[in-house]
Amino acid sequence: MRPRTPKLSPLYRLQYEQAQERWVLLYPEGMVRLNGAAGDILRRIDGTSTAEELIRDLQQAYPGADLGNDVMQFLREAEERGWLVY
Repeated sequence: MRPRTPKLSPLYRLQYEQAQERWVLLYPEGMVRLNGAAGDILRRIDGTSTAEELIRDLQQAYPGADLGNDVMQFLREAEERGWLVY
């Protein structure tokens, strides 16, 4: 099985909103305000890195944290919401 490579859905645009001091997902009908963890994950998604590479990058940023299951759960939920495509 080939590793899955997440990318942001073309319906959404990730942007940092200075006024709100947070990352948001913009889409034609509105905006999704992201919490810190969601913003940190989504801003690393570049359309070329696999989910496993994303997890390794996050574990380097947060040494000692066991993030694998939480990141995979977030990626599944983001896909269900239509934020990500593979």
